[in-house]
Amino acid sequence: MNKEKELEKIAQQIRRCQKCALCKNRTNTVPGEGNPNTKILFCGEGPGQRENELGRPFVGAAGKFLDELIKLAGFTRQEIFITNVVKCRPPSNRDPLPEEVETCWPYLEAQIKIIKPKLIITLGRHAMYKFLPAHFKISQIHGQPKKMINTKTGDSQVYYPVYHPAAALYHGSLRAALEKDFKKIPRVLKKIEKLVKIK
Repeated sequence: MNKEKELEKIAQQIRRCQKCALCKNRTNTVPGEGNPNTKILFCGEGPGQRENELGRPFVGAAGKFLDELIKLAGFTRQEIFITNVVKCRPPSNRDPLPEEVETCWPYLEAQIKIIKPKLIITLGRHAMYKFLPAHFKISQIHGQPKKMINTKTGDSQVYYPVYHPAAALYHGSLRAALEKDFKKIPRVLKKIEKLVKIK
């Protein structure tokens, strides 16, 4: 399978999408970008104003900080894949509505299926709640890898919840925690790969 071509097919579907009200005010859709053969997929909540203008994920102030954090983990932006739960900007950067998240979910699911990342890093609590049970609190489980089993397929996936870079820009106290969590990513990845090899 040519992962790049398959991801481009999904991106084209997203660009044409008019399944929910978010399509009405968008300038650009933001399907996501990066290395289709990556081991790490970063998933945020939704595009902001700058992302909507450029059609690229995490390009504003939070994006610049995310680039610094990725570097801190020993990677470059070109080595990983970045996307969001919803692919169009919610008006005034409000939280995506549950029906918007549900409508957009098949696109994200398809991207994950194509990329097959070893580790999905959720940026912020809204992205975290799409993958992990609602009783988890980001303040308690950030920086802790969680392995979930898909009851339908039996496949497992490791998730790594961290604070959203934008939250750390607004609340300086979160910055140290976020930097610490990112520094742990290579160790988490090594652990996962060892487990896969044992199987």
